[in-house]
Amino acid sequence: MSIIRYNPNDFVPSSFSSMVDRLFNESLTRNGGSTFTPKVDLIENENSYEVQVAVPGLNKEDFKIEVNDNYLTVSGERKFTNEKKEKNFHSIETQYGSFSRTFTLPENVDSTKINAKYNNGILELNIPKDEKKALKQVIKVA
Repeated sequence: MSIIRYNPNDFVPSSFSSMVDRLFNESLTRNGGSTFTPKVDLIENENSYEVQVAVPGLNKEDFKIEVNDNYLTVSGERKFTNEKKEKNFHSIETQYGSFSRTFTLPENVDSTKINAKYNNGILELNIPKDEKKALKQVIKVA
């Protein structure tokens, strides 16, 4: 089993109201709104899972990483600072505001040994597999 992205608004809206909510949220994001969704790469290795979150322009102190039950949540905020008044912005495509991504963890991970590092705009989470919690078992018929 692999890490599964948990996003209740993924792809197909479940109702008309969720479609309208998604439309307005994406419009806000494109126009420098208060929330955004960073891109994520999920990788499975022999001994671990890796989650790579693309969030350039933050400091490592800007992240909040939590494990609750089988859910891993990565959140934070990129603040827009317009300190230099002489700049005349014609377009702002960089996403600012808060973000939160939640993932369902597989049963065979050791959530107490998750580590994170932030380098060159990529937050890298390493989630080690717990060898004692095998997901696949072979049962012999007696």
